[in-house]
Amino acid sequence: MSLIKKRRWFQTFSFLAINAYIPSWFKGEIYQGSIKGTCVPVLNCYSCPSALGACPMGAIQNFFATSRFNISIAQYQFGLYVIGFLGAVGSLVGRMPCGWLCPFGFLQELMHKIKTKKFRIPKFLTYMKYVVLAAFVILLPLLIMDEYGFGQTWFCKWICPAGTLEAGLSLAAISPDIRGQLGFLFSWKVWILVLFFVWMIVSKRPFCRTTCPLGAVFALFNKVSLFQIATYEDKCTLCNKCWEDCPVDIKVYEGANSPECVRCLKCIDSCKFGAVDYEFIKKKQPKPSLQQN
Repeated sequence: MSLIKKRRWFQTFSFLAINAYIPSWFKGEIYQGSIKGTCVPVLNCYSCPSALGACPMGAIQNFFATSRFNISIAQYQFGLYVIGFLGAVGSLVGRMPCGWLCPFGFLQELMHKIKTKKFRIPKFLTYMKYVVLAAFVILLPLLIMDEYGFGQTWFCKWICPAGTLEAGLSLAAISPDIRGQLGFLFSWKVWILVLFFVWMIVSKRPFCRTTCPLGAVFALFNKVSLFQIATYEDKCTLCNKCWEDCPVDIKVYEGANSPECVRCLKCIDSCKFGAVDYEFIKKKQPKPSLQQN
């Protein structure tokens, strides 16, 4: 089986495995079992009715949103579990969960298969996810408090289209009480989701590349993780087949372990000359020639 087919099976199984509690859909409620506080290594909304685990970005926002209040009452909780979890995953495989496990990343790839004119995402937009991480996940929840001393989960509340799809629309569909409370914020989030749906069709993985704060965290580890993409100059013909097939528009021979790489390994299947492979210990590779055919 090719790596591409294996990845499709992993993506499908991951979606089903982390959203496996089906009874919640019939009860009109969110699963609240004993494992719900355990983080999953992908963006998967805590409030999805059948979600078995917690989204790490939601957990980090909640930590910053409550940290000042907790300190004021001498409860020093620093969210080390979530930070350690993300650090461990990133140190091992970098952004591989984005390419192999993330349900919203899987959805973007499926949407992009719709036949229409395609557009490349300008490189400068790929830096916006770091701004989103710093502003909406860390600074705003930490600095802006309500009258009770609590912050908000700004990214979840105002931006996250994955949360809108998995939780907002789902809960509105199964719970009449929630439908009766919908207002401006729900409409805002739906329009953001629609915007990304359109963008998914015409560009490759736009949310992952421009907005996802979890992708921004894992991207910091790509160049230092144990898992690495290796390229071999003596076999590379600069045919650009890897660039053509890459879901995040990377020329692998120029930046095999770019922060943008989601470690999907599609480039390995795409290269018919054996110029791309993976390894678990980074080796020094000769710098390839950048001359084009």
